[in-house]
Formats: sequence, C-alpha cells, structure tokens
Amino acid sequence: MIDSSQVVIENVVVHHIGSRAEGQPVRFSKDVLRLQDEEMVGSVLKTYFFNAFKTEAYFNFIGGEQEASGLVRQMAAEVFSDPTTFYNASLQLAEFLHEQSNHPKIRGGEFYLALFRNCVVDGEVVDGLGIFKSENKETFLKVYLKEQNFELGAQEGINIRKLDKGCIIFNTEQEFGYKAVMVDNINKGNEARFWKEDFLGLQPREDSYYFTQNYMNLCKGFVQDVYNGQNQVPKPEQFDFLNRSMDFFENKQSFAQDDFEREVVRFPEVSEAFTDYRQQFEEERGLPINDSFDISKSAVKTEKKHFKSVLKLDKNFHVYVHGRREFIEKGFDQQKGMNYYKLFYEQEV
Repeated sequence: MIDSSQVVIENVVVHHIGSRAEGQPVRFSKDVLRLQDEEMVGSVLKTYFFNAFKTEAYFNFIGGEQEASGLVRQMAAEVFSDPTTFYNASLQLAEFLHEQSNHPKIRGGEFYLALFRNCVVDGEVVDGLGIFKSENKETFLKVYLKEQNFELGAQEGINIRKLDKGCIIFNTEQEFGYKAVMVDNINKGNEARFWKEDFLGLQPREDSYYFTQNYMNLCKGFVQDVYNGQNQVPKPEQFDFLNRSMDFFENKQSFAQDDFEREVVRFPEVSEAFTDYRQQFEEERGLPINDSFDISKSAVKTEKKHFKSVLKLDKNFHVYVHGRREFIEKGFDQQKGMNYYKLFYEQEV
C-alpha cells in the first residue's frame, strides 16, 4: 500500500520527447523546475503523479545495472545515492526514452522526472524517483473577467486525473531490483512493451498480489478455452465454476491447491482437464502458478470485475448468475420452438 499524504517533492524537471516516428528531437529544459506557487502546484503535481497507482501490483528491475535495459535502474541508484546527479540523470533518461520510442503509435509528449521524500510503502518510509510521460492533451474552458463582463476562452492542458504513463521507483529492496509501481494507460498490445520492458526494464514482483492474479487469470482462461460450450459445458456450469473460484479467493486468507481442487474443481474429469490446462498456461505465458500462497485481497478486488457471469439471451434478457447452479434449469419448448431457462427463488427483492 502506498501512502502519499506526507510526500514532499524534492526536485522535478520537465523535458519534451518528440515523436521519433515523425523525426522530432528531444527538447531539454536548461534546469530543474522552479514552482511559482509551491504549495498549490506541488499539491496538484502530487495528485497527478500518485493517483494512478491504486493497486498493490509491484515490479522489480530485470537483470543488472550493466545491461542496456538497466539504465533506469542505474540512474535511480545514482540519484538515491547522490541527489545532485538528478538533472544529469533526467537528460540521460529522456534521451534513452526517445531512443526506445520506435513504434509508430508512440506519440511525443512531456517527460517528467521527480524526486520524492517521505513516501510510505507498506509501512516503510522511503525516497522515490518518479518517471512520467504525458501524451494526451485536453481542452478546458476558462472563465475570466474582462471589463466587467465574464467571458469564456479555451485552453489546452493536461488532465491531472489521467496519467498517461508513469513509474515510481522506491528506494527499498535494492538487492532484489528495487520495488516499483508502473502504469501505461495509453498503449496496448505490442507497442505497450516499450514502456515497461524496453525503457524501464521492469518485470512483475513475485509476491502475493502476483501469485493471486496469475491463478485467477488461470481460472478465467480455463473457462474461456476449455470449460466452454465447444466442449458441451452449459453456460450455467461455466458460471458456477467462476463463481466458486471467486468465492474461494474472497473468503480464504491463503491459497492451498488441495483445498481449491476439493471446493472448486470438485469432479475428477474436470480436475484432469484443469491440470492439463494449468501446465499449458504456465508454459505458454511463462507465469509461475504456485500451489500455496497468501491471497492478496487487493488483487482479488482488481480481478473481480473480469469474472462476469451473465447469460445473454438474444437481445431481450441479461441474467446475472451469482451462484446456486441447482436453481437454474435449461429446456426447450416444443410448441414455441425456443430454448428457455427456468429460475427458482424464494423471494423477490
């Protein structure tokens, strides 16, 4: 958990990264930013920099500082050790980001480097180094008074509630590649790799959040790819598996494979198919699936919105199924020539 309520912005600098696809260069600021209204602007910047990080999904740096992908890690270590290297680090990082922005969908924008004091990360007070990039601009209305009349104008700016790309590296666990948070709200698919991997050189931190997220993705993938209509599994059965999985993660404090097999998978023929799919899932995606781990409630909350159990019946009805498979019956009406579902309930609420 990250607490930014006491954070102090020690230093911040802004450069402009031109679109590499359009042949635009990097434009460097001559010095660090001097905040004209430090209290107000500083508060706005804190909101912009920290509000996007609402989960406990942490990352570590891949490999060592000597590797090409380790430049960000190297710069972070230098700034944490000697804050006077901050501006020089910003020049190197801005240039490196420009070099990595090869995909034609990657746009130009402002690059920010910020040094933070008093970041509270999982109860530990540490320094943080923030790396951010804004690509999207929005149009805002500005109301102003002119000769006793209120007038409207349009102004282009950055929405402080919508961080495009960001990373905060915390000065802890240095021997394990630091602890960092990362977000990319712009690029998806292959072009998204450049921010996390090509530029930052980050990989997910193997902790309870990571293991919980991986296993829940395994459950969703099993229903989508194997336990589905193509294999003659009715929709209510699919939803029942998803709902039992979600109940398991919501109600347990720790995960044990034997308990999951008994309470969720249940049937030998399903267990065999699930085991085969798990092996395939691990091999194809390169994700570790552990047999035991502490369950991260933050990960469960994040993944819950993807566990959708909705029967979509033509364009007339959507039936949300939350459990109790035995209260749903499917049939076919010969007279109408149509399928139907029969639902049993005790009271209407």
